[in-house]
Amino acid sequence: MHRRTALSVSAALLVAAPLLSACSGQARPGTAAVVGGERITTSALQAQVNDVRTAQNRSEHSAELIAAIPQLDRVKLGAMIQSRILDRMAEDAGITLTPKELEEERKAYDQGNGGTEAFEATILQKAAMAPDQIERWVRDQVLFARLNAKYGEGKLSEPASKAASGLGIEVNPRYGAWDAQKVGLGEAQTPWITQVTRPEQPPAGA
Repeated sequence: MHRRTALSVSAALLVAAPLLSACSGQARPGTAAVVGGERITTSALQAQVNDVRTAQNRSEHSAELIAAIPQLDRVKLGAMIQSRILDRMAEDAGITLTPKELEEERKAYDQGNGGTEAFEATILQKAAMAPDQIERWVRDQVLFARLNAKYGEGKLSEPASKAASGLGIEVNPRYGAWDAQKVGLGEAQTPWITQVTRPEQPPAGA
């Protein structure tokens, strides 16, 4: 079976220059960040953190998984913001995805990693994604691949700059400051910078 490494969204690939200035003004109560005028609430963020910790606690390697990411709230917030940047980039590029495309891509990841359970364990370890967060992760992978296909590998800095600049990102100082150079929260790691394999897909109609 032919296999390839999944295209992963990397801050280094998204930009080669500053995208926007961090806005860390007075945060609204209950707000972790504001992206494109929409709030990412602290309760929504904590729900994602809790889902990951619950999944980690069910693993036989729970202590190792939890210790590997002590600042999980910052990691998850960074991922949520990055997803919104990708959505805006796709909108600007006229890229749309159908539920069927995403379903097929998810199946390909499952098959390429030894089945659904094995893939969920892998993505939990490598990307800090709980099972109910994988759908968004897969969407990010597909959007990134489509954007690279449209603009060319390594040529996303300009469309990324346009998209991110239009979002006006504000981050609650509790979670750090938005780093325009890295397109991330300070030194927090981006959970979808990962290498997960999936089978090559045959050309349409093959």
